[in-house]
Amino acid sequence: MKGNQESPAEDCAPEAPRKAGERSSLSCLGGQFFFEYLVVVSLKKKSGGDYEPTITYQFPKRENMLRGQKEEEERLLQAIPLFCFPDGKNWAPLTEYTSETFSFVLTNVDGSRKIGYCRRLLPVGRGARLPEVFCIISCLGCFGLFSKILDEVEKRRQISMAVIYPFMQGLRESPFPAPGKTVTIKSFIPESGTELIELTRPLDSRLEHVEFQALLQRLTPGIIIQIFASAVLERRIIFLAEELSVLSQCIHAVAALLYPFTWAHTYIPVVPECLIDTVCCPTPFMVGVQIRHLQQVQDQPMEEVLLVNLVEGKILTSVGDEEEVLPAKLQSEMLTSLDRHNSNNNVQTSEQVNAQVSECFVHFFVRIVGHYAAYIKWSKSGQGTLQERAFCKSITSKSCRKFVKKFVKTQMFSLFIQEAERSRATQEGCYFQQKITEYQEQKKQRKNS
Repeated sequence: MKGNQESPAEDCAPEAPRKAGERSSLSCLGGQFFFEYLVVVSLKKKSGGDYEPTITYQFPKRENMLRGQKEEEERLLQAIPLFCFPDGKNWAPLTEYTSETFSFVLTNVDGSRKIGYCRRLLPVGRGARLPEVFCIISCLGCFGLFSKILDEVEKRRQISMAVIYPFMQGLRESPFPAPGKTVTIKSFIPESGTELIELTRPLDSRLEHVEFQALLQRLTPGIIIQIFASAVLERRIIFLAEELSVLSQCIHAVAALLYPFTWAHTYIPVVPECLIDTVCCPTPFMVGVQIRHLQQVQDQPMEEVLLVNLVEGKILTSVGDEEEVLPAKLQSEMLTSLDRHNSNNNVQTSEQVNAQVSECFVHFFVRIVGHYAAYIKWSKSGQGTLQERAFCKSITSKSCRKFVKKFVKTQMFSLFIQEAERSRATQEGCYFQQKITEYQEQKKQRKNS
C-alpha cells in the first residue's frame, strides 16, 4: 500500500526516519502479533469547558526503546485520541449511549498503514457520564476479527478494567492465524471461570476488512457504480454520514471494490473536525465526514469532487461524467449483478454477499486488464517490463481500450504492475490470477464449441 501522496494523518503521526539497521518498535514482525497497542481514550474537561480526548490507559507500555523509536511511538500516540473522537469537543455527560464500532487509518511517510479498531461505549456506572473509546492499533486488516475482540473487551469492561489486561496479554502472546484458521484464547472471568474464545480468520484474505451490505443498504447499484468509476480513476471522493461506524464500513467497502488494486492516496474513513480542510486537497483522496459538517465541507474551495450522502442515499456533487467512465457493456453487466444481489440481500449471509459482490468487480478487472501478463517482457536477469502500448492496442473493444488508456496512468495500476514485473511468480496462486485463468479457459471452450 505504498503511494507518494501523504495523508493528513501523517501530519499527526509520521514515521520517524530510521538509521540503517534500526527496526521499528511498531513493526508487525511478519504478522506475528495481533496488535501493537490497546489504548483507552477518555474525555477530560479543560479549563474553558471543552473536553479533550486523552489516552488514560495503554497496553503494553514500551520500554528500552531507541530515541527514534520513542519519537515514532509518541507521534502515533498523539494522533490516536484525535481519531477516536473525531466529532469535536462539544460533549456532555450521558445516561444512555449505544456502543459503536468504527475504524481509522494512519499512514506513515513510507506509505505503510496502521489501522485503529475502535469501540466507543459508556462505562458502567450511575448517573450521567462520558463515553470512552477502546482502540486497538494493528497493521493487520481484518475488521470482523477485531470487532469480535472488541466485543470481548466490552464484556470485560462491564466487570472491571482489571479483567481486560489478562485477556489482551493472552491475545498478544497468540500468533495471528493463517487464512481460514482459528486461534483459541483462554481467559478467566470472575464468577464465570475460564472461557475459551475462538477467533477465526476468513479464508479469503481480500474480504477480511469489508462489509458490502453497508453499501447495498444505503446506496442504489447505480450510485455504487458511479463511486467505483470515480475511485478507479483516482478522483476525490467524500462520504457523509452521521454514525462513525457507517462511514468506516462504507469507505472500507469502496476501497475493497478495487481489488486486486489498492487505493494508494489519502484515505481517512473518519476525518476529525479539525482536519476538514483536507477536502481542499488537490490530490486524490477518499474520506468520510460526519454529515453535521456538511455546510463546512461545502464552504471549502473544492474542485471536481464526488460528494456522497449516505444518509439519504444520493450524490450531492459530481464531476458529471461518472456514468460514462466505464465501458457501457461491462457497466450494464455489473448493474445487473448488483441488482440481483440487492434483491437477495435478505436471504443471504454477510459472507455470501461479500463474496458475490466482490466477484462482480473482480470480473470487471479480469475482462479489462486480465491479459497483462502476456505483455510483460522478461529480461535475462528476470526483470519484467510491461509493453504498455501493445497491451492497450490488443484490446479490440474501442470503449474498453479508451478506459484502459486512462486506467494505466493511475498509481494503483502502476503499483500493481511494478509488483508483477518483479517476478513471474509474484501473482501465482492469488485469487485474481485464478479468476483470469478461469476466464481464459472459458473463452477457449466457447471458441472451440
